[in-house]
Amino acid sequence: MPRHALPAAAALLLAATAVFAQSTSPVVLTFSTVGDSRQDPQGYDQVSVGPQLSGQDAIWLQNTKAFARILRTIQAQKANMLFFNGDMIHAYGWAAYGYTSLPDSSKINGVSGASAVPTPIAPATTADIVGSDLMATYRQYAYWRGMVSTVMETGTYVWPVPGNHETQVKALGKKAKVENEQAWAANMGDLIFDTARYQALLGLPISNATLGPVGSTSTPTADGLTTDQSKLSYSFDHKVGTSIFHFAVVNTDAVGADGKAPAAWLANDLLNAKARGATKFFVFGHKPAFTYDYKSDGVTTPAAGLDATSVTARNAFWDVITAYQAIYFCGHEHIYNISQWQKDVNSPTAYQVLVGAGGSPFDDKLSALQGHTSTRPATDRSYSWATVKVHADGSVDLYGFGFDEKFGPTTMFDHIYIP
Repeated sequence: MPRHALPAAAALLLAATAVFAQSTSPVVLTFSTVGDSRQDPQGYDQVSVGPQLSGQDAIWLQNTKAFARILRTIQAQKANMLFFNGDMIHAYGWAAYGYTSLPDSSKINGVSGASAVPTPIAPATTADIVGSDLMATYRQYAYWRGMVSTVMETGTYVWPVPGNHETQVKALGKKAKVENEQAWAANMGDLIFDTARYQALLGLPISNATLGPVGSTSTPTADGLTTDQSKLSYSFDHKVGTSIFHFAVVNTDAVGADGKAPAAWLANDLLNAKARGATKFFVFGHKPAFTYDYKSDGVTTPAAGLDATSVTARNAFWDVITAYQAIYFCGHEHIYNISQWQKDVNSPTAYQVLVGAGGSPFDDKLSALQGHTSTRPATDRSYSWATVKVHADGSVDLYGFGFDEKFGPTTMFDHIYIP
């Protein structure tokens, strides 16, 4: 599966606001995107947060310092929108009232993995309720919403993208459950779509807002989905004058379709957008289509993206991306990489923008611990995000930014002009 990776740009130190477009066509929209700022009480990155966690960070997020700085810089770059590409909370539990915290093991009630069906445990005390997965999930959502509320109040609309930590239950073999999808909708649904706030912040209305498909066990969607995806996958147009730019969010871990993107829904969505005159397409999901191999010494990074579940399903999704020359933004891998990918040597390429280093523990562990070197040592252990400037003619300037694990100066990692 060949990959054409972009070379690393020279590390240019920039002020937070120094994002310069190079097209003569005026910039009409700026958006930023980042993912993966979840807590990890057991596997946090000690280099990033110190040898011990503070009381607040042990309960909530260890990445507050990194994510807060990214948010401040995005504000300084005057992004009109922020797409957060999933795993904003640790969760991974079962957000079903009536279940206390499930054991984090490969077996439940003697049954292993995905086949495990625990016996419901009715909460008997206040401590049972407070200690339940449902309560933990809601507390973590509230913390994240509080962090991003400042950017909403200062001119940046926030779009949430579901991640596997939001939809899946780890103790059931990392399988998505409907109660977790419902918890997502309850905590994020008001952002999809707050049309009045969007117009107040961007000065233009949302056009052609489209919610994801709703399936059932008796009538699955074209992608085989059997649950309500209306607040997990969605799309809209942003129209400036005669220019139409289309944005689509896909859930890459739906119930019964873990590790698969809804390619049929997306194909129909982009077809309709093109018929309306859309000239540029931006797609956001949690899992990368192609796993970024960040090890450079012959040790292969295990597949972690859509390619880990089904290459056939991944190719169907990537066919849609390339057919519309969309740009796909994602997270899941806690690392930074912008590359052009193709499903095979005869297929066209398209850009995948991996910005999953929003504060979660780095996937590229310290070389001394892992015994390997990085493909891009200057950026593989850096907190990072992308900022995109869209021009009236549909061309874009794509910038990758970040700062190292010691919280050094903000650096521009890449600048790519896409006609």
